[in-house]
Amino acid sequence: MKKNICRSILWFFVPIVFLNSCANQKKFIYFQNTANWPDTINVSKAYIPKIQSGDILSIPVNSLSSAASSFFNPFSGSSGTGIAAPDANNNGNASVGVPQTSLTQSASTGYLVDANGEIEMPLLGSVKVAGLTTTEAKDTIKNKLRFWLKEPTVNVRFVNYKISVMGEVMHPSVYVIPNERVTLPEAITMAGDLTPFARYDNILVIRNDDGKKEFGRVNLNSREVFSSPYYYLHSGDLVYVEQGRVKALQNDPVIRYLPVALSTLAAIALLVYRSK
Repeated sequence: MKKNICRSILWFFVPIVFLNSCANQKKFIYFQNTANWPDTINVSKAYIPKIQSGDILSIPVNSLSSAASSFFNPFSGSSGTGIAAPDANNNGNASVGVPQTSLTQSASTGYLVDANGEIEMPLLGSVKVAGLTTTEAKDTIKNKLRFWLKEPTVNVRFVNYKISVMGEVMHPSVYVIPNERVTLPEAITMAGDLTPFARYDNILVIRNDDGKKEFGRVNLNSREVFSSPYYYLHSGDLVYVEQGRVKALQNDPVIRYLPVALSTLAAIALLVYRSK
């Protein structure tokens, strides 16, 4: 009789456990075709950053005369462009996590765009660059240099193009992006991927938009991420990965101490039963 009861209980719970496992597995699968998306979809328009006040720019200048060009390269003796070397946690990836101290040091290796949107260059004086792309800024500076240099060449790059990734990822950090373009999946990959306790369906992207904070949500379980306005991240974006219910329950003090309380009550009940 007891064996039949045990078998009945087993056959009742096994399908439930199996179905629950299948349901939970879908929570950890990226880019599912949940809304019958076609195999080819249009990706969100590529983001082209524009220079803003507070940005730090690397602007190396060259010409036919290296001696004359040196006047326009006040940072040539500093240690590079302010982009730190890959750290141990990122295994030499192109976009690397940078300690806050390195970000502070980068201010001394490039031109800081002031509150008026201008930079101060040797001999050229103030140059308005805010609102321009790096290509437009390059052309503007190059035209001004032609008065001083023969066949000048200019390269303009962001030194402080960075994003932040925090929450349920393996390596939360601030990441400097050397190529000035990064997508949300790339940022998650740089951070070592999501932890098993993360919510894949509700990634929060916090963006600065003309002095305001813009909050956007992205579902990494769905292919809709590729058409989202948050697919391409902007400089200064903060990516926050929320914890799921399992992690929340683990951190709940009631849940953590409930087994201890139940064990204590069971022990007391057993002692009371035996004492009768």
